Amino acid sequence: MKHLTLLVPDGQSKLSSIICTYKVFLKANAFWKNIHGSDRFSIQLAGISDEVEFYDGLFSVKPHVNISKIAKTDLIIMSALNNHDYPGSISRNKPITDWIVKQYKDGAAVATMCTGAFLLASSGLLDGKSCSTHWAAEGTFREMFPKVNLQTNLLITDENGIYTNGGAFSFLNLILYLVEKYYDRETAILCAKMFQIEMDRNSQSPFIMFTGQKQHGDEMVLQAQSYIENNLQEKIVMEQLADTFAIGRRNFDRRFIKATGNTPVEYVQRVRIEAAKKAFEATRKTINEVMYDVGYSDVKAFRDVFRKITGMSPIAYRDKYNKESAVA
Repeated sequence: MKHLTLLVPDGQSKLSSIICTYKVFLKANAFWKNIHGSDRFSIQLAGISDEVEFYDGLFSVKPHVNISKIAKTDLIIMSALNNHDYPGSISRNKPITDWIVKQYKDGAAVATMCTGAFLLASSGLLDGKSCSTHWAAEGTFREMFPKVNLQTNLLITDENGIYTNGGAFSFLNLILYLVEKYYDRETAILCAKMFQIEMDRNSQSPFIMFTGQKQHGDEMVLQAQSYIENNLQEKIVMEQLADTFAIGRRNFDRRFIKATGNTPVEYVQRVRIEAAKKAFEATRKTINEVMYDVGYSDVKAFRDVFRKITGMSPIAYRDKYNKESAVA
């Protein structure tokens, strides 16, 4: 029998991610035992405190065991964090991250949910590896962990025995992914049906709301961002934009990438597609009308960029998120 450790970090982590993971794996165990005669995993909630409070003491969890009592485990699952004090959470939970590093070196696989990736990244285990987290935490994560290959468009990453996933309740998809990996497809399908979780989702791109990375302090880049956002319908020539700031194109691109994580051209695309998404959600404009409104004149180019950024075609996005369109 394998051993599964569900970590309960100190501080405000996501109670829902702990409870739901525990329930799904219990159901998977029961199904497996009915067929094979034994549990697939022994499951323990573990932490560094005897009791961890949630939501200002409204709820609490009493871990089964202190991590110091677990000499060997096969799979570790880290819950999501529920606050934005990532440095504080990292400091409080250093014994947990140190323990994870030891267990990983001894052969354990590690999975993190949503912003739980901040704790794992602080251990150094994600350096040079792919990782996802909630798209809203992208800027902070990149600033804190520049050595990690952050890919917030991905719902799940799987690399060298380390699994991460995107934001909020997408952790349910990671749970199913792990159930299929450590039990089998049949068990994962059963859990999906019992808990009514959509299977095989692989992207959180349709859920990303791009607001522009503005917490960088480079005044020139902020002015360039403002110009782009206020001139979506215009043809924006980057050489001319760079000239307005009396800077060469190469240096302009370099500063823009350093500040925002995107090239200027990528930034224009993301701002335009975000405006298109909002139009599809709130108006009954046609694809062509929206395309022209956000500065595109070529239908194929618009569709290609839209799909690249959202993972969906413009028509599919409009039909999914516009209530009037769905009724029609």
